[in-house]
Amino acid sequence: MKWSEISIHTTHEATEAVANILHEAGASGVIIEDSNEPDRIHEDRFGEIYELKKEDFPSEGVIVKAYLPTNSFLIETVKEISESVDKLVEYGLDVGINLVQTSEVDEEDWATAWKKYYHPVKISSRFTIVPTWEDYVPVESDELIIELDPGMAFGTGTHPTTVLCLQALEKYVKKGDSVIDVGTGSGVLSIGAALLGASQVHALDLDEVAVTAAKENIILNNVQHIVEVTHGNLLDSVKEPASIIVANILAEVIMTFTEDAYSILPDNGLFIASGIIAQKRDLVRDDLIEKGFEIVESVLMEDWVAIIASKRSV
Repeated sequence: MKWSEISIHTTHEATEAVANILHEAGASGVIIEDSNEPDRIHEDRFGEIYELKKEDFPSEGVIVKAYLPTNSFLIETVKEISESVDKLVEYGLDVGINLVQTSEVDEEDWATAWKKYYHPVKISSRFTIVPTWEDYVPVESDELIIELDPGMAFGTGTHPTTVLCLQALEKYVKKGDSVIDVGTGSGVLSIGAALLGASQVHALDLDEVAVTAAKENIILNNVQHIVEVTHGNLLDSVKEPASIIVANILAEVIMTFTEDAYSILPDNGLFIASGIIAQKRDLVRDDLIEKGFEIVESVLMEDWVAIIASKRSV
């Protein structure tokens, strides 16, 4: 089978939104080539993963790649992708160069492309994300392994917004907590919450592809007895209370359901919000305070922010 690589050169700010557009177009995963990656300082624990060459990355911004079958609908699909990216400007996102390119690859090359960019990565004091084909021996006795397959996942789980959420869950989830994961994508945050001892996790996503991907990853990590995945728009279908709500979504979307989050959480319940570009931190922070939350902390990683807020006791 022939596959077409769809490549979009955009900004750090628009990366998550562009990736979502590609998922909605039928891609089962994305590759993110970040211009900042070669200059980052990493702990070299996994060999060649950090032996990066600058020429393999864009000189500025981010290139988001996905793979779609080469068929008679491809031209129209690429046109719709391009139009959707153009519309991101209407939501206040800077799309930068916004160069959309396509190239044809063999199925074998497509599979290899995934593995080239995806290796075990330790992203917090306890969590390590491991691709299914890698043999990995835990370094620490309390290390928590999340297995993902980029053929089914939305990204690799190592984007700063995801890392911020997992680090926050690691800090705040207590044994027996109930967690709601809004916009679950690959299900990685739900898996993390379950491994940390949550007794019940409700994962939601509006995208049916994401629901399927999350279910597969949850089974892969043997937490299906804890995590329930459903199709739903934000918190519209949620009635049950939860100790913690986590959402790794764009700032503009987060602010549309902060009131719903407040009504669902008990006193002192936590709302972990990420996917927030640094320039919009104060906007989300002020919205949370207006809705009745108290800011516990705000954590910055590269250009991204996670805000942890607590429902104030009345």
